[in-house]
Amino acid sequence: MESDRTVDCLVVGGGPAGLTAAIYLARFRLTLAIVDEGFSRAALIPVSHNLPGYPDGIAGPRLLALLRAQAQRYEATLPGVVTGIRLLTDGRFSAKIEAASGPEQIVARNVLLATGVCDIEPKLPNLEHAIRQGYVRHCAVCDGFEVIDLNVAVIGYGASGLKEALFLRTYTERLTLLTLGEAMSLSDRERDDAQAAGIRVIEAPVTEVSTEANRIVALRLEDGSEHAFDSLYSALGCGINSALGSKLGARTDETEGNGALIVDAHQRTSVPGLYAAGDVTAGLNQIAVAYAGAAIAATQIHNSLRFYS
Repeated sequence: MESDRTVDCLVVGGGPAGLTAAIYLARFRLTLAIVDEGFSRAALIPVSHNLPGYPDGIAGPRLLALLRAQAQRYEATLPGVVTGIRLLTDGRFSAKIEAASGPEQIVARNVLLATGVCDIEPKLPNLEHAIRQGYVRHCAVCDGFEVIDLNVAVIGYGASGLKEALFLRTYTERLTLLTLGEAMSLSDRERDDAQAAGIRVIEAPVTEVSTEANRIVALRLEDGSEHAFDSLYSALGCGINSALGSKLGARTDETEGNGALIVDAHQRTSVPGLYAAGDVTAGLNQIAVAYAGAAIAATQIHNSLRFYS
């Protein structure tokens, strides 16, 4: 393992939050290292139409490429995985990294976690292709506008599945809840809400997905029936990549059991010197929010180090 190098900030994650933070930190003339595993959730976005500044929309891979190009004008990213971070007695952090060039250890005065989330995907055939083509969506806040008056199915069950379907009711009356074989498990009140909103419920498993001409033309169910939808939304939730922070003792949001990192108005976690931005934090999972959190965190890190000696 190479000898330690010391930086003002280690940024973990190369999605919109991590790259934005890196741009700000570099322009503050701080030394930094950006470690990116290369699996940003944004890479699966076919086209985002609600990101300000892109009136015709922008594809996730294109957005990430632009952010990387801007960040690399100041500091190149290090492809790799941070396998562990420990707090040193002097308040700094020591991170172990498995990089393509070999293992490395970095000491950082501050750490910014921008590790994001991983969607819990439905068990459907040819799933990644369907996501990249926009047949399966994950964010009604992002692109509900694009399904106005279309025939939409929400994959989910229980209160969370119904909540997503009711949110989409803003955009279309043609809604179906697909549980993929799971019991719907709604209270009487929730069933009344679904019925009042005209939301159909199908509990049979899906065995085949057929796509054609930029739409899902049929879902074949285990009972042999077929159903056609213009778009599917997954409401199965996501896993928060907050383990690096929680292992350091950072507080997490357990109100919904999701483990998102809790931060203050300056994106500081409960561990001094440890910051977080983007979807790994408790709040609204949006690229615009990730930008804002990253800018706030980077500025606070800069201000905390201005008189560092």
